[in-house]
Amino acid sequence: MHILFLTDNFPPEVNAPANRTYEHAKHWVAQGHNVTIITCAPNFPKGIVFSGYQNKLIQFEVVDGINVIRVWSFLSPNSGFLLRLFDHISYAVMAIFGAFFVRSVDVVIGTSPQFFTIMAAFVVSKVKKRKFVFELRDLWPASLKAVGLTQNDYLINSIEKVELFLYRRADLIVAVTDSFKKNLISRGIDCKKIKVVTNGVSMDAFTPQKKNRELLKELDLQHDFVCGYLGTHGLAHGLTTVLDTAELLERQNITDVKILFLGDGARKDELIADAEKRKLSNVIFLPTVGKDRIVDYWSVLDVSIVHLKKDDLFKEVIPSKIFESIAMGKPVVHGVEGESAMLIKRIGAGLVVPPEDPECMLDAILKLKTNKLLYRQLSQAASQGAVEFRRDKLAGRMLSYLVEYGLR
Repeated sequence: MHILFLTDNFPPEVNAPANRTYEHAKHWVAQGHNVTIITCAPNFPKGIVFSGYQNKLIQFEVVDGINVIRVWSFLSPNSGFLLRLFDHISYAVMAIFGAFFVRSVDVVIGTSPQFFTIMAAFVVSKVKKRKFVFELRDLWPASLKAVGLTQNDYLINSIEKVELFLYRRADLIVAVTDSFKKNLISRGIDCKKIKVVTNGVSMDAFTPQKKNRELLKELDLQHDFVCGYLGTHGLAHGLTTVLDTAELLERQNITDVKILFLGDGARKDELIADAEKRKLSNVIFLPTVGKDRIVDYWSVLDVSIVHLKKDDLFKEVIPSKIFESIAMGKPVVHGVEGESAMLIKRIGAGLVVPPEDPECMLDAILKLKTNKLLYRQLSQAASQGAVEFRRDKLAGRMLSYLVEYGLR
């Protein structure tokens, strides 16, 4: 089977869409299938092309047996609305152009949350007269409203009509949460064509290990209880709450707890400025690191922090950083409601706190710091529970759905 996959994120980018697509495609190739990815020059989240790449009209490469076509796109940072809109539209148009260089396709897959990527995949599927698969990673455009990018109801309603059209025309929908599946069914989408394949983790790379002593020394964290937020510093994440927690720690004169922020995003500069204004000495901000280094940074953590704004929409998501955290055996302080909170409770991988509640976040951190028995129990449960979310197992499940639905 020849799978054509449209995504505007792909390694060497290190965000969740890039990792998921790469790991799935690698597994499919290992199973004897042909996979072609149409993406753009790696630039997320700053809108700056990575070293060694160019934003050219079209370029070809092979990554671990995966055929990769990179097309030109208008580049912008992961912030603002209009510039990102131009970015998404330009990629979608050029992805359709790039698809003309791909022959003998059996199925076309498009992945959200970039809505226009899905539109492009639908167009390509029609041109090539092949089956169309919608990988649903985010409820767009509802997420635009949730993070405050637009409150224009006319715009939201108009886009939702196109969204529903694409759901209905998809031959198969692969959602990343059960909540997304329920949402679509409640809106009249046929439940028989909706399957769930959650995000996961490559357990070849992410596994419990000793702290990286060199990195601890470099960061001057040898004697501290280290909490960390590793991931996108975006509009949805409500990371001011984590700074509020850091401020509470300082007010209580707790000096041996540090909070590490690693990553980039639309709110990164604001968070740094806010921390400086508050004169917080217990937070460290670091830029995104490559896949070859991220495990070292996970290793130095005692606890990971997962947080999203308090909004009903986020009750339906499962932040992908959960899976790397639990695979490393790091207990999670989980400030998200809904399906992801139930997951953490089910496998016993951490403590769930209300979103946007720094006092409860502080209590959870201190409980994990002082209660060694509880900490060990949660750590062991996390690493054991991670087996359920092995990336190769999930990639195989998605492949079985493609075969099941006759996408050959």
